[in-house]
Amino acid sequence: MSAVETVHLFNGFQNPFGGSELETLAVYHLLSQQVRVQMWATSSKASPALLEAYPIQRLSVLHGRVPNGGNYVFFGAHWRNRIWPYLIARPRRLIYVFNTFHPKVLQLTSERPPLLRWPRTEYVLISEFQKRLLGIDGTVHPSPIDLTRFMPHAKVRAPDAPLVLGRLSRDTADKHHPDDLPLYRTLLAAGWQIRLQGATILAPDLPVTPALQLLPEGQIAAEAFLGGLDVFYYRTGVHVETFGRVVFEAMACGLPVVCHRHGGYADHIRHGENGFLFDTTDQAAAILAELQHDPALRARIGANARRTVEALFSPEALQARMLFLRA
Repeated sequence: MSAVETVHLFNGFQNPFGGSELETLAVYHLLSQQVRVQMWATSSKASPALLEAYPIQRLSVLHGRVPNGGNYVFFGAHWRNRIWPYLIARPRRLIYVFNTFHPKVLQLTSERPPLLRWPRTEYVLISEFQKRLLGIDGTVHPSPIDLTRFMPHAKVRAPDAPLVLGRLSRDTADKHHPDDLPLYRTLLAAGWQIRLQGATILAPDLPVTPALQLLPEGQIAAEAFLGGLDVFYYRTGVHVETFGRVVFEAMACGLPVVCHRHGGYADHIRHGENGFLFDTTDQAAAILAELQHDPALRARIGANARRTVEALFSPEALQARMLFLRA
């Protein structure tokens, strides 16, 4: 099948640091080198910063800003219970990049209104973990990452300098696990420096000390923030990561990652080889203690992490995904 003339990418574009927004922008960057691509903001609360920085149009039937056929690819947005799908050209293919576990979204995107004569939904899932838990049919394509942006950083460190452990995420309660609060206190007592971006929400529950930095989300570019860490740590609260883009960004930077086992990233982490997985806080503390006192282990795990991500996001793998979206 020849490539479609235009691929339309739909997203709310509300959060410059959101996973679905970043994935949409990454796909745009790759796909626009091959075919005509148009990005559409489906939300009235689209970020002014994103609208100014990228060629994103606000979808508006009233003002004639609508897609004109081709492949329609939705990232974290949907077309159900809206009027505009009935007033625009029918897509050649309808693709939904499903990046959550929410059953309501699955229902909204799988059941077509009888009067809307669009093709059936084709699902793109971003991890085998997500596919297993949902039990739905779909093609798995991990969210692309720019390996020229996220790269290992050479570090010059005094022998007695404290190690820096960190993580980044959105600055919301569901992104943080309550058991990490006592763990952070234990690590500070053990001589770690801790740098958490997207964690100002934790300030009332953690000590005020020069060894702890709590930054708002997006204050430092992700690649620069990760470049200042020695170890990347990640566990969420009620939020479950279908993929965990930030984990792979940390691995691309050559960092040893220590992550809770429950997430899409876990399928790609081989414990003790290219990263570490834990089930309990005690296990996490033991892993971090070992890394703190073994620089050779940190270097070996970090190098293997980089190689893993290079294979996962190889030019061949990315090309296969772009071929799927534009066919």
